[in-house]
Amino acid sequence: MHKLQLWLFAGLCIVTAQASAGLFNDDEARVQIQQLEDRIVQLEKANIRLEEANKQQTGSMLDLLTQIESLNQELRKLRGQNEELEHNLQDAKNRQKDFYVDLDARMRHFEAAEAAEQSASSQNATTAVDDLTVVASSAYEVVYANYKAANYKKVLESGNEFLKKFPESSHVPNVYYLLGDAYFSLDDFKKSIASYQVVVSKYETSPNVPDAWLNIAACQQQLKDAASAKKTLKLLISKYPDSKAAKKAKQRLSKLK
Repeated sequence: MHKLQLWLFAGLCIVTAQASAGLFNDDEARVQIQQLEDRIVQLEKANIRLEEANKQQTGSMLDLLTQIESLNQELRKLRGQNEELEHNLQDAKNRQKDFYVDLDARMRHFEAAEAAEQSASSQNATTAVDDLTVVASSAYEVVYANYKAANYKKVLESGNEFLKKFPESSHVPNVYYLLGDAYFSLDDFKKSIASYQVVVSKYETSPNVPDAWLNIAACQQQLKDAASAKKTLKLLISKYPDSKAAKKAKQRLSKLK
């Protein structure tokens, strides 16, 4: 605007000088002054249009920058969610791996126990055997055979039938334990806990008790009850500090948040 005013002033001076010099008459001077004023008005309008265009361009740039920042924030959020999902998936894989390693060890334990029972039976072959005990042992062999074959639905059927027919059998603690494993493998963690709790509460002398506590904690983890899982693992370590299950409990406890 200052430049335009200077141009106007300069034009007026020139016109005045020329007029005073007698080069132009008054009409010609007025025409030139009017032309100068029109030109100034046009320049002012052009300048206004440029300023408005500049404001619009600046607003568009700010909108674009805002959109870019919003997209960056959403991308960071999605990356965070993806990392959390990958972490949870890895934890689930680790728990599943631990479970199957434990399952294999327990199967070996049961096989050794079965071999010992068969050896004891052969040594006492001359002793009179109660018919009910023989039938119960045969029924238990069916349950265990289904377990070894990983036919967990059959384990549940034959195991529950065994408990109805032979509630006083010495195999009852083992059957409850196998039922707990079967329910766990079928993702019925609440029933799995119920079966293991029978073992730990009613058959405390059973060699399966420490592992039953460990498996209860695993079920609680699957149910997203980390507080109860920690409590169970600490109880196991306290009651059976020298057991293999206690060593595993310490490892799992260190991984729980």
